[in-house]
Amino acid sequence: MANIRRHFPGGPAAAARAARRVTSVGLVINIALSAAKFVAGIFGGSQAMVADAIHSLSDTVTDIAVIVGSMFWHKPPDEDHPHGHGRIETAVTVFIGTALAAVAVGLIYNALTTFEERHSSPPAMIALWAALGSIVIKEILYRWTAAAAAKVNSPAMAANAWHHRSDALSSIPAAAAVAGARLLPGAQFLDHVGAVVVAAFILHAAWRISWPAVNQLMDAGAPADLVRRVERAALSVDGVRAAHKIRARHIGSGFEVNLHILVDPDISVRAGHDIATAARGRVVFDVQDVVDVIIHIEPSE
Repeated sequence: MANIRRHFPGGPAAAARAARRVTSVGLVINIALSAAKFVAGIFGGSQAMVADAIHSLSDTVTDIAVIVGSMFWHKPPDEDHPHGHGRIETAVTVFIGTALAAVAVGLIYNALTTFEERHSSPPAMIALWAALGSIVIKEILYRWTAAAAAKVNSPAMAANAWHHRSDALSSIPAAAAVAGARLLPGAQFLDHVGAVVVAAFILHAAWRISWPAVNQLMDAGAPADLVRRVERAALSVDGVRAAHKIRARHIGSGFEVNLHILVDPDISVRAGHDIATAARGRVVFDVQDVVDVIIHIEPSE
């Protein structure tokens, strides 16, 4: 686990329990909110509100994914998974983004294929109140989940938090569409336009969530700033004359680092090993999010 998760009171298991607790509350809220918006959309005659309800319902799927995934990704390395189980969290993040994208495509298809349909009456006020209430509730849920995600350093929870915010943002055009259709009875097509705009927000959120996680699964390198901090930490150890060939890859929410250090060619193997051990410890504890370090020793000739 990353440093912040390793230093979380109670360790990785406690961090995972905290993630499940926050996400479980979000799950209950999402179920209630989805039901309320769906009823408001049906009885209020608003396609945009029904679309928004489906978006909220998709949040429940990702909540469940985070709850189930957190039971596994904090587990330590074992014989079958020598690098740990952190990639489970990355896979859950990709799943969340993919689910969002699928929901968005379905909403766009439905809005476009029914664009020429005419409603017998404009959307009712219940749809507007449901949209406004959703904006407030989901923004509060976003901020709470995002704070918890930062505390335990969980990208899957952060992705789920953005799913909450995308729901809050998507309710804005839904509310605008309902209000516009009520104020301009001849422009009820605005309800369909609102559904498409909602879907566009969802697609954008899906991209922001999925692409970083996909890059991690493809072993994309660490940010240059992290590499520089690793080098500085290694060079701060007595006996390390230089550090190079620094590579890092994502392991869940943390990084596994490989580097070469140059030492005095005339020291003993034991002394070289002691220097490498000290350098490893310094990097792990000085550079946030580094979970493991593999060091190769070279003579500084």
